[in-house]
Amino acid sequence: MPADASPSATRRRPAVDTAGVASAPRVRQLVLKVHSRCNLACDYCYVYRNADQGWRDRPRVMAPGTVARVADRLAAHVARHGTDRVRVVLHGGEPLLAGLPALDRTVRTLRAAMPTGTIVDVAMQTNGLLLDEAALDLCHTHGIDVGVSLDGDQVSNDRNRRHADGRGSFAEVAAALRLLARPEHRERYAGLLCTVDLANDPIAVYEGLREFDPPRLDLLLPHGNWSSPPPGRQPDDPGTPYADWLIAVFDSWYAETPRRTGIRLFESLIALLLGGRSGTRALGTAEPDVMTIETDGTIEGTDTLKTTTVSAMRTGFDVFRHSLDEALRHPSLAGRPTGFDSLAAACRACPVVGVCGGGLYAHRFHDGTGFANPSVYCRDLFRLIGHVRSTVAADLDALRHRITARPDLSTPVGR
Repeated sequence: MPADASPSATRRRPAVDTAGVASAPRVRQLVLKVHSRCNLACDYCYVYRNADQGWRDRPRVMAPGTVARVADRLAAHVARHGTDRVRVVLHGGEPLLAGLPALDRTVRTLRAAMPTGTIVDVAMQTNGLLLDEAALDLCHTHGIDVGVSLDGDQVSNDRNRRHADGRGSFAEVAAALRLLARPEHRERYAGLLCTVDLANDPIAVYEGLREFDPPRLDLLLPHGNWSSPPPGRQPDDPGTPYADWLIAVFDSWYAETPRRTGIRLFESLIALLLGGRSGTRALGTAEPDVMTIETDGTIEGTDTLKTTTVSAMRTGFDVFRHSLDEALRHPSLAGRPTGFDSLAAACRACPVVGVCGGGLYAHRFHDGTGFANPSVYCRDLFRLIGHVRSTVAADLDALRHRITARPDLSTPVGR
């Protein structure tokens, strides 16, 4: 991402009382709902097909005045915490429905409000239907990284990602991805986001995604919980259908030399197993640092909580009356219990808890007990982690044997 060249160069970071701020929760990623409607009607959509239907009462497009207030609140927040970099994701609905002038104004307003030294990295998650040369010109102007949602080959994608009249979306998205993957646009290509569907063949999905030469893939488990289980995953079923699906992709991806793309889920698993950090909030025990702001300025937690209850992510806060620090205290944000002690007893006793971290927060929900449960994908995660651990351990053992068999590799130079 290029350095922020916004008009903020003349602004100064205001003096603030930083006592206790260093360890305070902060927003590192702001999801900005610039448009509240979508031009697809995906079967599994967590915004339009779940408990929280608040989108119906919100404006379609975030008004300029709301954007300006968001910018002021974010600027005050990063100044208070001394943050030198923050990420803003243009989201929806479908963000490109807001129109290119509105997106241009939004990014300029956000960057112009920031204190000196704070870089605003901007990304956009789109379904790709409106991604054309003009949209990409805007992305180049502002350094906006573009993630596109696609569920694999045409058969796999069009099973769920369809227009309201039932038409598939693959052909339109494929054309947009071929444009995005061109050399002149490649630097703006962030990757592909794919939701796992057990009805789709895992290798066909992986090969279909790889055809578009993505720099990275995100494989997402469909959102569900103990009260509303995901497709094919019943609470009392001892099977591991999602692990089986993901393992098929992992084995194909891991065996590639060289690998043609990264897969965030698998790379995070390997990193955690080796003592590193996760690159996804679906694993590990990272503190909540994502905030969502709706088109009307309402402040909410992570979008996935829409799949639990109507009230789970509603904070009662908005950018007109409240600071981001106030909103962070809400239980749907950094005010919720976190860390090892916040996990269910079964999770704390689990040998892979350091990798799993209890799974995605929304996937732990159960009516009556709230979020104090293992993930609804507990069995799948346990099996997947075990498989990845065994595979990586075998490679490390082989490497150790090669090193011990070669004295020149085990003796430091100069000894």
